[in-house]
Amino acid sequence: MPQPFFSVTDGGLVPHPDARSPWSADMLHGRLLAGLAAWAVERDHGDPELQPVRFTVDLYRSPTMEATTVSTHLVRDGRRVRAVDAVLHVGNIEVARASTLFLRRSDASVLPAVDDAPRTPRWDTPPPDELPELPMPGGDVPFDVRSPVGSGFGAPGGTTRRVWLRENRELVAGTPFTPFMRAALLADFASPLANMGTEGLSYINADLSLYLSRLPEGEWLGISTDDRVVADGVSVAQCPIHDATGPVGWSSVCAVLTPRMPRPET
Repeated sequence: MPQPFFSVTDGGLVPHPDARSPWSADMLHGRLLAGLAAWAVERDHGDPELQPVRFTVDLYRSPTMEATTVSTHLVRDGRRVRAVDAVLHVGNIEVARASTLFLRRSDASVLPAVDDAPRTPRWDTPPPDELPELPMPGGDVPFDVRSPVGSGFGAPGGTTRRVWLRENRELVAGTPFTPFMRAALLADFASPLANMGTEGLSYINADLSLYLSRLPEGEWLGISTDDRVVADGVSVAQCPIHDATGPVGWSSVCAVLTPRMPRPET
């Protein structure tokens, strides 16, 4: 089993070298900050009767490869709604904040007999065990990737990009993954999936917003491109998220023009 991304010490969560971002050798991967925020929020304020519906992370400062801490704060705890904030410090510098909105699940028996409002269809992408492994920017990566040939990161414009991803090591040493943590880690991939161009990745995301109608099932989660709008060096994109049984929600990201990351093979 590969080493966890973070080990627990008295001085905070110390990153493993594989926690670095492909953008810089001394930069933590933004998706790991999202994963840590979800881990802390769920640890401190999770409830099996509440669904984490909206999870937003603002990534407003490049995090270095130093000890990381996460603090959480219960903003509101109502009968049907719970709101929680989290703040992340890296090397004693505040680098990101997160907010999570929980909603209380309802008994299915109270739902309308007929719900004929539009729904996101289940995607027809083959399961990951039937697909080849794909290369990623920067060579070897600390997660597993599968996609139909020609539909992965950097696939030609006009193509719906679809990939399955799976974590292959713990985020925090000694802490099993929860479905919410897996979804939070996946959500950051909306930016490179949507923004990768023919010559590489020219945008780095400054946030992610994850919306979940239900918690995902299984280790493999899928994400696909949907909407993207670009103007004056700013990109906004939205990507649906799936598990083996169907759609679970989506991730939306905003990104700013940045020097290119090389393009992978598709």
